[in-house]
Amino acid sequence: MESCSLEIANWRNHQETLKYQFDAFYGERSTQQDIYAGSVQPILRHLLEGQNASVLAYGPTGAGKTHTMLGSPEQPGLIPRALMDLLQLTREEGAEGRPWALSVTMSYLEIYQEKVLDLLDSTSGDLVIREDCRGNILIPGLTQKPITSFADFERHFLPASRNRTVGATRLNQRSSRSHAVLLVKVDQRERLAPFRQREGKLYLIDLAGSEDNRRTGNKGLRLKESGAINASLFVLGKVVDALNQGLPRVPYRDSKLTRLLQDSLGGSAHSILIANIAPERHFYLDTVSALNFAARTKEVINRPFTNESLQPHVLGPVKLSQKELLGPPEAKKARGPEEEEIGSAEPMAASASASQKLSPLQKLSSMDPAMLERLLSLDRLLASQGSQGAPLLSTPKRERMVLMKTVEEKDLEIERLKMKQKELEAKVLAQKAEDSKEKENHCPTILRPLLHRTVTVAKPLKKAVVMPLQLIQEQAASPNAEIHILKNKGRKRKVESLDSPEPEEKAEDCWELQISPELLAHGRQKILDLLNEGSARDLRSLQRIGPKKAQLIVGWRELHGPFSQVEDLERVEGITGKQMESFLKANILGLAAGQRCGPS
Repeated sequence: MESCSLEIANWRNHQETLKYQFDAFYGERSTQQDIYAGSVQPILRHLLEGQNASVLAYGPTGAGKTHTMLGSPEQPGLIPRALMDLLQLTREEGAEGRPWALSVTMSYLEIYQEKVLDLLDSTSGDLVIREDCRGNILIPGLTQKPITSFADFERHFLPASRNRTVGATRLNQRSSRSHAVLLVKVDQRERLAPFRQREGKLYLIDLAGSEDNRRTGNKGLRLKESGAINASLFVLGKVVDALNQGLPRVPYRDSKLTRLLQDSLGGSAHSILIANIAPERHFYLDTVSALNFAARTKEVINRPFTNESLQPHVLGPVKLSQKELLGPPEAKKARGPEEEEIGSAEPMAASASASQKLSPLQKLSSMDPAMLERLLSLDRLLASQGSQGAPLLSTPKRERMVLMKTVEEKDLEIERLKMKQKELEAKVLAQKAEDSKEKENHCPTILRPLLHRTVTVAKPLKKAVVMPLQLIQEQAASPNAEIHILKNKGRKRKVESLDSPEPEEKAEDCWELQISPELLAHGRQKILDLLNEGSARDLRSLQRIGPKKAQLIVGWRELHGPFSQVEDLERVEGITGKQMESFLKANILGLAAGQRCGPS
């Protein structure tokens, strides 16, 4: 309709039309220079003020976004035109005699299937997107190339552009399969006081177009690329809607593209969105979608500000005079007699003038007011601390009184403990005297004091084997029998006492086992007969023999014949020497004494 509006038919109702209002509208007869001069060139001046700027090309696939940004040798696009003018501005502003020194660097990257790839360094992998403490978006590891002329820019940009991922579809032979972002950074440093520094960033973004896979015929890898492109553009639309609705959470982090554009959408950049549309009838739905997105984006509000700070060497040490370095006592000594007389005459005036004494930092009148106020506050704080002089060696009166009171309380506590100890000792002596009187009157034996204890060795357990009465009577009837089965032996043990240094010996009764050889031989013979003739059930009646070992003994006897002696039991598999020894101890004594074994 005119330079700022257009009208399109409403597909829901052909009797109506849809009207859109934009900042500028460029038709079929517009040239690259018209678009650049009308919309992009005015924002370049903001970079020299330390502010950020962004230019985005948006639209469906095949609508001419890459042509708008790059152009052709005959009709250069927005990127070469913007770089040419920006480098010219930096040369003019950074010339000798100007207050600022300027430098320009460039970085070039693409977002391909949610991966951030450095086009200036194809060997680098997927890069991460970070955010610093001031909210600036950073990409650690991204290559930065310094440029001073347009020839330097072409030397880096043209090879990097060939690294961008492109592919052929039904609608475009060289369709962009990724979002390309050219980042140009302008650094400024002030040559004179207060030595400020500024940083401005220019984002030139060529977005990949949204695709309808039914028309593009994407399959395989192209279908996967199309899905990643449409997903990132969908998140871009969600971010715009969240900003327009004022939602508390804006989904910048849902996509690498929106995370990188966080500064351009609702941030601190001067942003321009160039919506490319196609007038053909079969692109009607794509055109309406692009126009609706552009209309919603127009409602987003950015808040640009200047990225300015002081250079590090500005905050260096400040030289102070000798009187300022010295404390009040030393300063008083350093003053002359005339100054001392004046100081003694007017002490209050001197203190007031000292509190209001100007710092050398106040000479920086051209400094940022907020920074200057903070520096002056710090300087006044240091001056107030220095005016107190050297710390006193003596303890202040209040602290000294508290310390003396604490010492007195400790002394009283020590005296109370001493008195309590004496009382306990007197009670112990009285108890000893009373106990001694009771012993003399009632008990003939003398008991040792409680403090003197006797340490004795524990008594060993007494063991004895009780033999059947029938066997003892039979052995007593035979004239040559030895019946001394249990013998009582006197045994002495040492008793250690705390009173006497030498140990005392005390007699103690102890039993020692003695068995005649005939009884042992009789027991071994009974075990041997049971091993050779008994069944598995009979063998289980022996101690240390279970069902498993009984079956092993019966099986060995069937293979190798009868046992010649009891010690041959070790030849049975599964019976060790230790088991054999415990078997003999447990069975021979019992059988020798007449215990029943085997079937009755």
